[in-house]
Parts: sequence; structure tokens; C-alpha cells
Amino acid sequence: MYSIKRLAPVIIGLFISPIVTTVQAQDQRTPLDIVKKIGDKLINETPYKYKLTLPKPNTLLNDVHVLDFGRTFQLGKPAVAYAYTTLHVDNDMTFTMYVEHNDGCKIWLNNQQVYSKTGDKKIHLRYEERSIEMETKIQLSLKKGVNHLLIKSETKGNEWKVYMQPPSIKGAIVKQELQYPTIGLKHAQDIDAAVSNISNWIVVGAFDNPTVNGKRKGIDIVYAPEKGIEFGKMYQGKNELVTWSVPKIDVLGDVIDPKEWGTNYNWNYHNGGVAWAMQQLAEVSADKRYNDYATNFCNFHLDGKPFVVHQVNKLNAFNSANSLFINTPLLDFTLAPSLPFIYRLRKETNFKEKENYTQFINGMLNYAAKEQIRLPQANIYTRTTPVKYTTWVDDMFMGIPFLVQASLYAKDVKTKQQFLDDAANQVLGFNKQVFDEDANLYVHAHYSNSTVKLPHWSRANGWGIWAVTEVLMNLPKTDSRYQAILKHYQTHVAALAKLQDPSGFWLNVLDRKDSPKEVSGTAIFTMAIARGIRLGWLNAAEYTPKVLKAFDALKTEIDADGTVHKICVGTMCSEDVNYYINRPFYDNDTHGLFAVLFAGIEVHKMLQKN
Repeated sequence: MYSIKRLAPVIIGLFISPIVTTVQAQDQRTPLDIVKKIGDKLINETPYKYKLTLPKPNTLLNDVHVLDFGRTFQLGKPAVAYAYTTLHVDNDMTFTMYVEHNDGCKIWLNNQQVYSKTGDKKIHLRYEERSIEMETKIQLSLKKGVNHLLIKSETKGNEWKVYMQPPSIKGAIVKQELQYPTIGLKHAQDIDAAVSNISNWIVVGAFDNPTVNGKRKGIDIVYAPEKGIEFGKMYQGKNELVTWSVPKIDVLGDVIDPKEWGTNYNWNYHNGGVAWAMQQLAEVSADKRYNDYATNFCNFHLDGKPFVVHQVNKLNAFNSANSLFINTPLLDFTLAPSLPFIYRLRKETNFKEKENYTQFINGMLNYAAKEQIRLPQANIYTRTTPVKYTTWVDDMFMGIPFLVQASLYAKDVKTKQQFLDDAANQVLGFNKQVFDEDANLYVHAHYSNSTVKLPHWSRANGWGIWAVTEVLMNLPKTDSRYQAILKHYQTHVAALAKLQDPSGFWLNVLDRKDSPKEVSGTAIFTMAIARGIRLGWLNAAEYTPKVLKAFDALKTEIDADGTVHKICVGTMCSEDVNYYINRPFYDNDTHGLFAVLFAGIEVHKMLQKN
């Protein structure tokens, strides 16, 4: 007599066969064929190079603005200089502005002094998850129309910059749109538009900054620009006659042909995810070109780090290409995009760049264990945005797969176990914070100071279930946590299965019928369920039709050239369900590309096994 175990493959094969035939009649492309086309398109359209460009000034005072007097007038000796611009508003308003600077600084708004600081001072910037924080706050009473802003800055010679910005918004969804002044020279009299197109400021200097009785006096000396702005006039400067000009303008390196959204070699988690997927596509297809793509991604960023540091720290280009590769304490820009690096270290024993990879990953291992902010008591990864100790489902994917890879990469048994324990414990800890047991779905995030339930966003549920499968694949079945995590996975899958749309897609908000069908979430669920069937976590006869139906739906949004449609744009968290329902969709956004790549790989593996 055949055992149930022996009969299962036969029964499953009989059950699947007509479904596969039907799918093939509709579209002959196999899962592997499809994802290879996506991979080919990525290879052909990714240059992994920078182009030189002139930065366009941001004419809205909604971010960090920097006056670098040192690059314009040089450092080394005490000096004073001035900068002028205008702020324009549609109505009278009080505007809060934060400033940071070295040494002495004075600011006038409409000829009234609004800020003064003298003496020695060092610049202190605090880098947060999605912002740069400054300590000094001033209030600007702006009148309707044009307002004149004059800044006077002095240096003892070591550094010479002034930073200004509005309060940071921390990435939260703002219920009432904030009003920001426009900044620049567009509304300044007697300044040509060609000047305002390249700079928000005009500057003049350097003036003398004499020392009397051990104190610098230049900040209190009234030089001509304080008495009025005049063009076509020379002033007696420190060493020569000077006049108004624009600050030194630097040429920046930018990515080539930047897309409206999702340029595929910027530094972020979804582009790192694409590289990670391409490594595994190379394995299942035996085509090394896909692995070469991933290698190029990793090498491009490691080789380019000194250039990125130069642009951010020396040229003050905080939003320049790949600036998030440095100084960004957020899992989206640390552990998650590092997955292809640690994966390569695991898979290849010797390669030319190994030392650089090892050094980089050692930093990420330390970050994973000691530096990323964690929720007190629960000891799981958390964020400070939009409020401190907000637990995002996203961070299950942003952190936990890296912990699993770290366990596989570690050389000693103790370190292996520590990383694997952390990964398993984080799954259980996240489930307590963000899994809605009434719906058996994840809410997008949980605020530590609130009991409000955020919507059941599709891709957030994808991030959660993806991380769970990574742990289940590597946690021994004898581990005391294995059954609890497996049961959670099965419960989540059962809830997702009930919400699958008749078309085969899942909706962008899973339990809202008025929400549109969406590709990235559908792809992740397809991957995670196919993985469960292949590895025996799910009943194959029950769930295989759902996987095939889902992948058949995905095919309808993937063109023959590898273009992928209907991918939800990157999304912050909000209590407003309409925010998610109305999110824009893009073609070839890498949030969706790497999800579809993994879906195709897992469906291919599932069918191969069956």
C-alpha cells in the first residue's frame, strides 16, 4: 500500500496539470522566461555610471539650504562675509526656521535683526532617519509678497558655513499641507533671471575680522552691505576691492537618465533587492549575466563611496545621487540594500573585491547588532518616524533577512546562533506589535503611544510574510519557536487567500473592494505561498491553484520586453485609508521589479519540484 506521503506528489501532479495547461493556453511564457526578460531589460538599461550636471537650486524653503562661505572665500584666516536672498509668501505668516553655523552669525529680515550669535562655535548636525536636525530655532514674521533676508557670517578660519531649514516633518503624512516660502533671487530687483536660475543667493566678501584683546570684532563692525544692497559698486574688502557675486557653484555627479521614480541603481533597499534577486536568478537560470548585474551594483556603490562623501560633506549636496549611502540610520539604507553584498560573500570564496566587501559587511553586522534603534523591552527594530518608537512592518523585511544571512555567513557557532535567535525573536516580537489578530493581517505600522489600527496595506503584509519565510527556511524544526512561527505563517496565508481577487491579484488595501489591484504585493504573496508549497508548509492541493492564478494575473501586467506595470509607489504610513487607495502607480518601479523577480523564481522552483 502507498503511504500518503508517497501518493501526495502523484495527486498534486494530477491536480495541477489541467491548471497549467489552461495558463499556458493563455500565455505560453514560463515564470522563468518572464523574469529573465525583466532581468535582461535591467541589464540593458543600467549604466552604473555618473554624469556631470549643474545643480538646480531648490526654490522652496522646505529642506536644508547651505551657504558655504569657505568654498567661496577660502578658509585659514579670520574673515567676514554677507549673503542676500528673498523670501516670498502669498499671505502674512510666522515661519519657524532652524539655523546652524560656525562662530558668529547675524540675520536680518526686512532690515530688522532677528538673530545674533557671537564667539566661537562649532557646527553640530544630527543625522536622523529622514532628516538633519539643528538646535537653534528662530521665528520669521513674513509679510505678504517679497521679504529681504541678509545673513552676516564670520569665521576664525577653521570652518565657514550657515545651514537653514524648516522643522523636519519626519516622513509623516501631514493632514494639513504646510506652507513654505519660496526662496531665491527671482523677486529681487535688478537681478537677471539667468542669475536666479543658478543660485538662490548673492554674496560679498571677504571683509576684515580683526582681533582686539583676544576677541574677534568683525561680526560687530558695520560694513557697507548692512547699510543697503547696491550693485555696480565696489567695497573695500579684506585684501582687495570686492563686489556682489554668486557663491561658488560646483558640478555634481548624478545618475544617468533618472526616472520619475525608481532609477534602478540608486542606493536603497529595493534596488539592493533587485541585485539580490538577480543573484538568485543567475543560480536558477545558469546565466552569469544576472550575477554580473548584482556585482556591478555592489562595486558601483563601494567604489563610489569617496565620491558620495565628497559631494555630501564637501559640496553640501545632501540630496545628491546616492547620498543615503552615508550618514543614514535607517534600515532601508543600511541592512536591506546590503543583502547582495553578504550573499556574495557567502557564495564566493575568493574574488578581487572581497576585502572591501568584508569591511563593508562588518560595519553592517555591527549596525544590525548594536546600532539600529530598537523598541524597549520587545527588543525589535523600530523607528523614530513619524514618532519615536513607531514599529513598521516594512522593517521585518528591512532587517530580518539580513539577520538570517548574517547567521549563515558567520564563521563561529555562537555568532551564528545569536543572529538567528535575533531573527526568530524579532518575527515573534513584530507579530505582537503589528499583526491584527481580528483580521489575521498586518497593519502598516503601530505607534507606541496610540492604539489606532492603520490600514492593511498590501505591500506591508508582503514585507512581513517575506521575512517570516526567510526565518522558517533556516530555523531548525526542533527550535522551540519554529511551530509558533509556522502557525503564524499559515494563519496569515489563509487570511490572504480569502482576500485574493477573482482576477488573481490582491488589492492595494487588502480588505477594501474600492482599492485597485496592485503588482508588488501580489508578487510577494505569490512568492511566499509558492515557497510554502515547495517546502511543505502548506497544503499543495489547496494553494497551488491560487499561486498559478496569481502569477497568471501578474503576466497581464508584464510586457514582452520586460516592462512591469501597476506598481505602487514608495509609501509612508498613515491612518487615512484613502492615502493608500489613492497612491500613484508606476511602471518598472523597483519595489515591484524585485518582488516579481522573486515570484518568478519561486514559482519556477515550485513547478520544478512538482
